[in-house]
Amino acid sequence: MDDQPRTAERTSSAESAEPAEPAAAREALPKDVRSTIDRAATAIADGDLVVYPTETVYGLGADALAPDAVERVFETKGRDRAKPLSFGVDSVDTALEHTRPTELEAACLREFLPGPVTVIVERAATVPDVLTAGRDRVGIRIPDHPIALALCDAAGPITATSANRSGTGSVRNLSALNPEIRDAVAVLIDGGETPGTESTVVEPETGTIHRRGANADAIAAWLDDR
Repeated sequence: MDDQPRTAERTSSAESAEPAEPAAAREALPKDVRSTIDRAATAIADGDLVVYPTETVYGLGADALAPDAVERVFETKGRDRAKPLSFGVDSVDTALEHTRPTELEAACLREFLPGPVTVIVERAATVPDVLTAGRDRVGIRIPDHPIALALCDAAGPITATSANRSGTGSVRNLSALNPEIRDAVAVLIDGGETPGTESTVVEPETGTIHRRGANADAIAAWLDDR
């Protein structure tokens, strides 16, 4: 673990910035926040965990392509291994490198991401079994948040799961972070208070909305038009 664990930086710009490409999102952030993102990306490359803000709640990030790192996420959260984790990336193009979506699924990815939506598609061989609980499908998440996008860009695909112990509430502010989570991570990135709305989880190919959250009505209308 890093010699300077649990580092936190805060920026009010994270709460109000418009959606942007990852590189543009990063450049719009203060220098000290960019430095913290770099430390977080290094920690992820080293197999460690980080906490980062999104447009919904705080997330617990690890290398989503490294089975041992993903296993640490399950252990830290106390999460049932039968419940998959989502796959966080910086763009639809990156998602396509690790998935095999149908035409409909790809259209859904491009229509609603980045945003508070998780789109379930067929995974490629690069996505480890532990992340998907052995299933052949994976939930793709592209957060509409400049810090999260910049982290995904710097670190590569990361786990996209809430930074809480299973069975407890999601975290909107780092002050509410469970001590067990706090002690398990190398870097904390403080983006202030997050909105707290859950993402909508949709499986376009079956027309199923597994969890209604942000943008659920728009997604349902989009599916009905297909």
